[in-house]
Amino acid sequence: MATFATFSLVDLIPGDAAEIVAGEGATEDQVDAVRERLGLNQPMLVRYGAWILNVLQGDLGRSYVTNQSVADTLLARFPVSLEIALVSQAIALAIAIPWALYSAYRENGWFDRIGGVLGFGGLATPSFVLGLVLIYIFAGGVLSIFPATGYVSFDEDPLRNLWSIALPVMCLVPAEAAVYRQVLRSDAISTLRENFVLMAKSKGLPPGQVLRGHVLRPSSLSLITIAGVSIGGVIGGTVIVETMFAVPGMGALLAQSVNERDFMMLQGALLVICVVYVVVNLLVDVGYILLDPRARNS
Repeated sequence: MATFATFSLVDLIPGDAAEIVAGEGATEDQVDAVRERLGLNQPMLVRYGAWILNVLQGDLGRSYVTNQSVADTLLARFPVSLEIALVSQAIALAIAIPWALYSAYRENGWFDRIGGVLGFGGLATPSFVLGLVLIYIFAGGVLSIFPATGYVSFDEDPLRNLWSIALPVMCLVPAEAAVYRQVLRSDAISTLRENFVLMAKSKGLPPGQVLRGHVLRPSSLSLITIAGVSIGGVIGGTVIVETMFAVPGMGALLAQSVNERDFMMLQGALLVICVVYVVVNLLVDVGYILLDPRARNS
């Protein structure tokens, strides 16, 4: 169902891929020949049927523009976006979890109120605006610490790789951390009012031990769901960030495929993103079972 929906939406994108592949100055006969060679003269349902049959056989087709294998291109691009997504999510969670727990413990205190303002600012700031600010501060004439462009693969140099993705990651962390903080804070406030937490407090346990040992785990179910869905969203939603910092990932590939009307490449990229969502949802279900034993009996 998801593949059919994405294929239909891609088919509705304005523009004729045959004209782009044929090149400027191509005659109508040449464009028609290209359209026939690519199968673009066939109805959408026929093209979808042929495409899905090839996908089931492990063939994602070839790019209309470069004639490269779609599977090989995605295999090279996907790890880049996955790395940025995982690193940004890890940093966002590392910031949000203690931030949320202490905000819940000191509900409506000065730390909680300042955290709410900062979180709202992180959500309200567009990624391209934050990217320009980060470039000016960390890659321009102010500090010049991180490179604005020039991605280095992990295989080539792990340390330089992390250095090259620092700014794209910093673009994604504030909004993600703000969402995680708000979700975990709300659940932690409810958990802090449970009897088993009140009993732990009455035993004189330190606040840190109460929060880590009694509050965090039962309050993390919603956080796991949001974090899981966000990984797939970050992989598919890094178009602006990857384009701005010239990172050769899935986001940049999506933007390039739309601009070039490379529908075969675009459809393959969307398929990968759909698969990521499905796999992440399965992992989220496993996480529920590990965190909440009651889910094993449901």
